[in-house]
Amino acid sequence: MINHFIRHNKFFAGVLAIVRVYIGYTWLTSGIGKLMGGGFDASGFLQGAIAGAGGDNPAVQGWWATFLEHVALPNAALFSNLVMIGEVLVGAALILGVFTNFAALMGIMMNFAFLFSGTVSVNAQMVLLTTFLIVAGFNAGRYGLDRWIIPFMDRKFIKKDGHHKKTLGTAH
Repeated sequence: MINHFIRHNKFFAGVLAIVRVYIGYTWLTSGIGKLMGGGFDASGFLQGAIAGAGGDNPAVQGWWATFLEHVALPNAALFSNLVMIGEVLVGAALILGVFTNFAALMGIMMNFAFLFSGTVSVNAQMVLLTTFLIVAGFNAGRYGLDRWIIPFMDRKFIKKDGHHKKTLGTAH
């Protein structure tokens, strides 16, 4: 019953739109700040997270610190760019309500990466709010561009019997 309300109620879609724009604004301003600030480098953050895995009460779990040390830190330039661009794209998509569920999923993945790295800040709050967007499905983007994009994609790529259409010129 609650799930149905979250996924289908038009009033709640308006509430979700406010939440969506708030979260999108938070991502967008963070990403633009990194892009415009010049020289954003995640390596210091990564080193701090790795250091947080030591001691009696580590803030970072060992498996995550291992990933950061052996994958993220050696590729800090790539991860820095992914964070900046990812924050801007997620923010813009959420504000516009375009591919809302995918944007929310990518945003919550970044939130969890920051939480796993020992940074709380607004990430826990954003995880909670983003969970509502993901659970709401289409309703989260009802008052956004998804209102037109999702039905178009359904008509374009899904047959009436529910099966995917064959694409790229293959025989039907």
